[in-house]
Amino acid sequence: MTTIHSTPSDTEIKARHRRLWASGDYPAVADLIAPLGRRLVDALDIRAGQKVLDVAAGAGNVAVPAARTGAHVVASDLTPELLETGETRHRDLGITWRTADAEDLPFDDDDFDVATSCVGVMFAPHHGRCADELVRVVRPGGRIGLINWTPTGFIGELFRVMKPYAPPPPPGAQPGPLWGDADHVRSLFGDRVTGHEFDITTVAVTAFDTGTAFREFFKKHYGPTIVTYGTIADDPARVAELDAAIDELADHYIAGGRMEWEDLQAILTVA
Repeated sequence: MTTIHSTPSDTEIKARHRRLWASGDYPAVADLIAPLGRRLVDALDIRAGQKVLDVAAGAGNVAVPAARTGAHVVASDLTPELLETGETRHRDLGITWRTADAEDLPFDDDDFDVATSCVGVMFAPHHGRCADELVRVVRPGGRIGLINWTPTGFIGELFRVMKPYAPPPPPGAQPGPLWGDADHVRSLFGDRVTGHEFDITTVAVTAFDTGTAFREFFKKHYGPTIVTYGTIADDPARVAELDAAIDELADHYIAGGRMEWEDLQAILTVA
């Protein structure tokens, strides 16, 4: 197993990420997009007896449907609070819940038949390290399945709207929505994977009738939004600006109480 040595700066970045995703109630947000997990399991044809690693698993949107096939599933995440929610909800499925950094996974080389991540690994700061680790822990001929928000879809646009109000990213951190661009994914994995299958798809979200309803939900539940508003909390004018910008964006995507959130699904075979 390759060892990646963290610097003090890396340690602080990880601590910030843990606090961000532990704030609010990310499992409530993940419930909005639960069909993505089942879709990724089906696309990978995960089956009973396979050994599956779900990276940046949260409360288990992929891990849970994978375990229901009879696969042996490890769900890993940097934020233990999310894993605790998943374990509490799904004690009967035999999933192993493991606190782990996507950039330095505590698993042996060639240890899994399949590795997955659903809008999870995209938020780790160093994309190349994550790709290295995904390839390392999957056996040759095994598969990696990813779903990530595209830069041009709704969530990618939401991050663009929030960026001027958010705290600056850590030095060297890459924007998460880049994982939703097929060329970026190809560049990360190179010739270490074959059989690239890329599909631009959407997931329907029907929880919001207005942009304001969406914005209030995300201000309460979604870590990146909570942190962004916390950064400008002492400036009511900027808060009002961001409120209006998010409302306008969400209203643009809502039609008849339905939104379509765009993602890139990538299925890769380890060479």
